[in-house]
Amino acid sequence: MRKSILLNEDWTFQIASRPEEHISLPHTWNGEDGQDGGNDYLRDVGTYAKHFHKPEIKEEDVYLQFDAVNSLCDVILNGENIFHHEGGYSRFIVKITDYLKDENELIVKVDNRSYARIYPDAADFTFYGGIYRDVNLLILPKEHFEFQKDSSPALKCFPSVKDGKATLRVEAKANTNDEIAIELLDKEGNIIVKGKPNEEIAIPDVHLWNGLKDPYLYTVKGKLIREGKLLDEVTSKVGFRFFKVDPKKGFFLNGKPYPLRGVAKHQDRPRVGNAISKADMDEDMKLVKEIGANTLRLSHYQHDQYFYDLCDENGIVVWSEIPYISKYSKAADSNARSQLDELIHQCFNHPSIICWGISNEITMFRKQFGKDCRANHKELNEHAHQEDPSRITGVACFSMMTIFNRVAHITDIASYNLYWGWYVPFTPVTGWILDWWHFFYPHGPIGLSEYGAEGMPNLHSSHPKRFDNTEEYQAEYHEKMLKCFEKRPYLWATHVWNMFDFGSDGRNQGGEKGINHKGLVTFDRKTRKDAFYIYKAYWSEDPFVHICSKRYVNRTDKKAVIKIYSNQNEVTLYNNGKKIGTKKGKKIFKFKIALEAVNEIKAVSGNLEDSAKIIRVKEKDKSYILPKGGNNLSWQK
Repeated sequence: MRKSILLNEDWTFQIASRPEEHISLPHTWNGEDGQDGGNDYLRDVGTYAKHFHKPEIKEEDVYLQFDAVNSLCDVILNGENIFHHEGGYSRFIVKITDYLKDENELIVKVDNRSYARIYPDAADFTFYGGIYRDVNLLILPKEHFEFQKDSSPALKCFPSVKDGKATLRVEAKANTNDEIAIELLDKEGNIIVKGKPNEEIAIPDVHLWNGLKDPYLYTVKGKLIREGKLLDEVTSKVGFRFFKVDPKKGFFLNGKPYPLRGVAKHQDRPRVGNAISKADMDEDMKLVKEIGANTLRLSHYQHDQYFYDLCDENGIVVWSEIPYISKYSKAADSNARSQLDELIHQCFNHPSIICWGISNEITMFRKQFGKDCRANHKELNEHAHQEDPSRITGVACFSMMTIFNRVAHITDIASYNLYWGWYVPFTPVTGWILDWWHFFYPHGPIGLSEYGAEGMPNLHSSHPKRFDNTEEYQAEYHEKMLKCFEKRPYLWATHVWNMFDFGSDGRNQGGEKGINHKGLVTFDRKTRKDAFYIYKAYWSEDPFVHICSKRYVNRTDKKAVIKIYSNQNEVTLYNNGKKIGTKKGKKIFKFKIALEAVNEIKAVSGNLEDSAKIIRVKEKDKSYILPKGGNNLSWQK
């Protein structure tokens, strides 16, 4: 039967004039210089090398599986160049049976330099070079299921729910003419139905995949059989759900209103860049679940299959996209289509995914944008529907792009990246722009794909203002945005930018170079900023109370407003053991108090409580003030 051997250990790596290193995968050479500012991280050709013994095989076929290499690479086995791949976020699989020797030398040349023919070429995140996801040796029996297009799984599943009836069709092919049997198993492993490839198999009493409340998954099993003997077996998880987007009422899941309120996320971490572990992805999902989000925009590229599995298992509705971003390049038309094909085909079976994102802020560089770009969007949109008629397509529009721009009206839905209240003043304009769209295009669904403000948990102010990068300003900004959404039920989805701080080597804001600090959680995932908790108050059913500005300890003020976020209806505040008062309300509770020399603050709601300490000082604590000298350079070129 099938075997998989992880090849992550015992590699050597060399790049530029740096000495050769002994490393293990996942790996990037930009874990440090891609996050330290200056927009000067190393973009070059790195050489990875590994020696391995030929696996014990007789008639089996052997493949190499690379889960992602950024951004282009050549695979060389025993001196022969056997594969070339362009695109840094998708899987590719290479058959190596005929190239194997008893002792094998595998060399991978990896290149993260800028090329006009490969996306991304300009964006507000670091393009980490390296083999940053797993590499596996796959051993398949002589008679086996074949991979689908673009290194996608052997089973391509088409679950459908229409008029209360559920069916399943499965595409599968083998390298022989032997019998293929299809089975559908429930969560407990019981066989529900059996069938053949390409049959419409009726599913009795289907259990729907129903978002956060009940993300039920079945298992599809494919068996290759000859005269009763099992030759090969493959499986895939599948979920049955149906959805629609109503331009007046928003998103519906399984026939019921299901407002999509969530976050966007990048995948990188401090010092390791994109070379993250499964434990890292588990931690990210745990934080997403804690805040109560029901949707993720997985930006701005294809993420690890393991994370899509987590979204399936946890009921997170996903917008998944390709890195067709910021700057259009005619030379990259074919690469955009190739990356879209890989995204659709490799992620096809994930019930969590409902939208294929075609592009992000593609009108930013106006000299490059024009009729060729619009034509390319039309071609990609049509191609996405041809490859997958079951899902919608979307585009994330640049904030300065007018609602009348034709590129906003090609895909099924549109969302805007709007930063009124951060890059430009006056937060309410965000709502006005959305209302203008809804007025002029009442039949066109609209959402918010990005919005946010920088927030540093070490910077504080009693009078926060735009660009001060304080934790207080970020929290107040998001309070306003949540009130904006309450008034606009027509929004099909909203995605905070961003769930986590992330690496963007061109940035120099907040006193920390190389990082975009718009996250609700810090880059290392250790600190939940105050803004995290206002969303938790709106979205999560897990009871809590949170005192804001608890890191703002030293204050010169005589009085203070103590603000509490909670999803409870009543909060009581104490200072130095004395009851200040009790307030009833929703989400946000404010208490005015006179500050003593030392203030031990406690907020209580039932058996829930949170505490903070404020010390009254004579002089301002300058560590709370944004250092001078930052800028807003953000584009990786």
